[in-house]
Amino acid sequence: MAERASAWVESPLQMLCAVEAHHAGLLGPATVVVPRAGQRALKATHRELRRLSLPDGLELAQPSEDLPRRMNVAGDAFSGKVQLRWLTSRPGRLVVVDDGLATLRLLELLAAGPFRPLLRARAHPGRLRAALGLAAAIRLRAGRVTVFTALPVPDDLDRAVRDAGFDLVRHDFAWLRSQPPTEPGPAERTVVLGTSLVRNGLVRRDRYLRWLTDLAGEEPLAYYPHRREDPVDVALIRERPGITVHDGGAPAELTLRGLDAGQRVLSLPSTAIASLRVLLGPRGVAVEPVTVPDDWWTSGAAPALRTHLTGVTG
Repeated sequence: MAERASAWVESPLQMLCAVEAHHAGLLGPATVVVPRAGQRALKATHRELRRLSLPDGLELAQPSEDLPRRMNVAGDAFSGKVQLRWLTSRPGRLVVVDDGLATLRLLELLAAGPFRPLLRARAHPGRLRAALGLAAAIRLRAGRVTVFTALPVPDDLDRAVRDAGFDLVRHDFAWLRSQPPTEPGPAERTVVLGTSLVRNGLVRRDRYLRWLTDLAGEEPLAYYPHRREDPVDVALIRERPGITVHDGGAPAELTLRGLDAGQRVLSLPSTAIASLRVLLGPRGVAVEPVTVPDDWWTSGAAPALRTHLTGVTG
């Protein structure tokens, strides 16, 4: 009997893409998806996925604090826990699924050579953490690694990743597109996706709230908060006239599948723009990135980081 694949997921997008990887046949006939415990958004995603027709052979396990002993699939390649598990398990087939902009960062590091530590873009690691990131980078080259992504990857980066010995498999949410919407979309013509850029100290709060207020002065808005958005900011947005805040928790790829032609989605730089274009474009729904004005950025947003954040939305 073939060994069952195990996926460890720590975000809604990772969970959704693990399901897509199983549906695409990358993981074999049987897969168990283990969500990290204590994550409200993961619980909501878990609940929404169970309402759909899951692919044969796929099991959604209960949340856990412990990584699977034999972990075949992960999303956060920069997690210390994930890297330690890679180092303590035997080389084999590993699949890395989408984890937002961090996926592009991973591809850039893999293409740059075996001695680039796997560390987050804004990380300031100590000596031990840097050593772990380097060991993980070297370890990945001992097995077969596939990056499974729906993001737009530049052609030169695509070639460089493949030349470095890694597989890059693109997908278009084939399984999710086959599922009928479980609920209608919001009545408002314009949907705004919340952002984590304010809470992360990269975009000025006052500029962002003023933009939302002005936009709501033109037409009613449906607002879907980001899972890492500050609850205080969400409460302030909820008080503004013309804005209806939807408390879902599940990723936009799941909650917005019921939008109709003529509606539109606005978002500051986010990987959700790319995935929603794949899902909603054929339905006639416009998915529009919002360019961040220069005076919105804080001093914490270095020019290179701004370019990185906006590059995926083009």
